[in-house]
Amino acid sequence: MRVAPPPVPGHPPISPSEPELDLETVRAAAKEFLELFHGEDPQAGPIEPRMTEVLREIDTTGTYWHTAEELTFGARVAWRNNKRCIGRLYWRSLQVRDLRTVTDAGSVAAHCFEHLRSAHNGGKIRPMISVFAPETPSRPAPRIWNEQLIRYAGYEQPDGRALGDPRYRTFTTKLIQRGWRPPEQPGAFDVLPLVVETVEEGPRMFQLPGQAVHEVPLEHPELTWFADLELRWHAVPVISNNRLVIGGVSYPAAPFNGWYMGTEIGARNLADSDRYDMVPEVAERMGLDTSNEATLWRDQALVEINRAVLHSFHTNGVTVTDHHTESRRFLIHLEKEERAGRGCPADWSWIVPPMSGSQTPVFHRYYDADNQVPNFVNDPEAACRALRGGPPAFP
Repeated sequence: MRVAPPPVPGHPPISPSEPELDLETVRAAAKEFLELFHGEDPQAGPIEPRMTEVLREIDTTGTYWHTAEELTFGARVAWRNNKRCIGRLYWRSLQVRDLRTVTDAGSVAAHCFEHLRSAHNGGKIRPMISVFAPETPSRPAPRIWNEQLIRYAGYEQPDGRALGDPRYRTFTTKLIQRGWRPPEQPGAFDVLPLVVETVEEGPRMFQLPGQAVHEVPLEHPELTWFADLELRWHAVPVISNNRLVIGGVSYPAAPFNGWYMGTEIGARNLADSDRYDMVPEVAERMGLDTSNEATLWRDQALVEINRAVLHSFHTNGVTVTDHHTESRRFLIHLEKEERAGRGCPADWSWIVPPMSGSQTPVFHRYYDADNQVPNFVNDPEAACRALRGGPPAFP
């Protein structure tokens, strides 16, 4: 599950360095959302009283407070509209944790850890979102620095390489400078602390408790030596630094998860040359001819890494899906949306899997790439904090 769409036209993200949205923009976004909500939910009642209430609240405070039902609907539709996510067939099943009254860093972190435990659900992963306090004209909302709640450290080595995940070597260095103490014997899969920032407290680090971190040790169904590589990956992919934007209201801290598609781990996290780069080592252990690219040794090794991921998750009873199955499910979702009279935005470059793309049905067609709202919005400043460890949102 990958969620990182570009900013939504007409609904720019709010950040301390940007001017607040003007009232007319908020009013227009609120009207659009309420019409959508009441149009799709027959139980919502007449729209007029609610519209009058919301517009009056916007005129008075510059924003408004979603009802619990509006928040749940908005979060689910944001998933439905996320054009980079292939797993949207189950958007109606998203469990929404309404944590909008939670504003201090310690409580945000504690609820994030509970999110990980609850979403794991004994291995039967539940799609879930935890929505913390919204951005308002009177008070900035909390920020979570990490790209996902669980990320692995990347330690800079004297030879210039990284031990662990190279993507987070700068982030790791910055956290160490802020006082984080890695294990006495640093490893390739050390879980980084969670960084939560509030305007009152600044950035604070919280070590993830062991019971919140569920990992799957990787082994291969036939290659017995694969387990000697001591690879593993965490079970629940919780995206934690995208903004949830619903009807002109921005929620910068709204960690959200589905479950993994195997290629996200096996063809990207463990295989990309700027990540764990395991393809050459696996190819060597397989005895493949790596002297010439035409032998397709990379492709052979990549398939076996992905087989190991799927086999290991299944063996450990943890929900995962393969790219062929998920591609078919996405087309089912697409057909359902078309029957409902809705467009289904999709980014081809993200919907098509990073392995054997032409062997999946999502490869052989075009998609509507227009952004829709509500949505999850990529915040460039948040992306910078997630990779560079700063600068803080509230200097």
